[in-house]
Amino acid sequence: MSNSAQASDSANEAANNPANGPSFMPQHILVTGGAGFIGANFVHWVARNHPQVHMTVLDALTYAGKRENLDGVPAANLTFVHGNICDAELVESLLSGLNQRSAAAVPPIDAIVHFAAESHNDNSILDASPFLNTNVTGTYVLLEAARRHDIRFHHISTDEVYGDLALDEQRKFTELSPYKPSSPYSASKAASDHLVRAWHRTHGLKTTISNCSNNYGPYQHVEKFIPRQITNILAGIRPKLYGQGLAVRDWISVEDHCSAIWTILTQGCIGETYLVGANGEYNNIDVLRMILKLMGRDANDFDHVNDRPGGDKRYAIDATKLQTELVGHQSTPTSRKVWPRPSTGTARTKDGGCRIKPGLRRSTANKGTDRLLNVFHSKENEALSTPTIPMVRSMESLPGLGCSLSDAHPPMHAI
Repeated sequence: MSNSAQASDSANEAANNPANGPSFMPQHILVTGGAGFIGANFVHWVARNHPQVHMTVLDALTYAGKRENLDGVPAANLTFVHGNICDAELVESLLSGLNQRSAAAVPPIDAIVHFAAESHNDNSILDASPFLNTNVTGTYVLLEAARRHDIRFHHISTDEVYGDLALDEQRKFTELSPYKPSSPYSASKAASDHLVRAWHRTHGLKTTISNCSNNYGPYQHVEKFIPRQITNILAGIRPKLYGQGLAVRDWISVEDHCSAIWTILTQGCIGETYLVGANGEYNNIDVLRMILKLMGRDANDFDHVNDRPGGDKRYAIDATKLQTELVGHQSTPTSRKVWPRPSTGTARTKDGGCRIKPGLRRSTANKGTDRLLNVFHSKENEALSTPTIPMVRSMESLPGLGCSLSDAHPPMHAI
């Protein structure tokens, strides 16, 4: 083999090795649902951390999305398109560059990060049709467009596709957990996950999937558990809690989730799934009582209501694969338990696939747990005053909730 050939092979191997940094650096990302909760946070995160990247946000601006959620993103980084992911002609025009402001100034779209989804369990029980339309048909439209243009596709999903776990077991969800969705919402997300995998296997589409646990942070819609309880309290409405409040959720800061998405997009092995979590398990009644206490209310100042049909008991993520196989998703020590987990790991092959890589080890704790503790850890934060807790400040300083007091009606209590 010639020296030049050896050098070329070495360069290719280095580019495809997670230890050597990103193997893919997007120039222009189509962000679906980018005006919603997690999508808007991702747009802000990328604009702050990778200002060379342009983003086109495609959002239907349904009740959970607001154009104002993108305020503050530099104009040079953002093109906003009001439209539906089910509109195949619109999606095609975006990937063809027909809707871009200036072909010279904005590079072609080379990646799709797909957030757009109907996501509220209670709504899916009342009427599943929007969930099937957006989460299944919309994902199909995007996959077909990505296939035609050979564009990398990262799919945002949920741990709810795995169903639930028993409250008294130590097991957590992994990438190998069987799918067992409980609600029309989680079933529609499971269907979209399977479509993404099928388009990779059948058509060779460059895909990755991430399934994440419950997020909290800026721009979250009032229908979700934490902003619902906060806004109800601020509005003088007595909070409500499903059942006995013993259901456990694994909480993660949305900013940490966004960091993980970027890591998977740029370093993840093609065709792989990564679970994203923060070891932040809390049951609903403890979360509500912490919020009440931090807002100066009695910890028992709430009502129990009947649990919703098919309510899941516990979600818990084992993020070992992400934490050990991909660099860049570093973590900081926390005051809670740290889970050092060994992993055989994988290494990227020249075609973007993965092979088993023995001996890859790294002990990590997730910084999302640390952020969650700043809000939720009852013992260590009992002395914290309300102004130090970003989630329970006055409504004027809570733009991240994406709501106002007038949005807080009717009182709901879902998670």
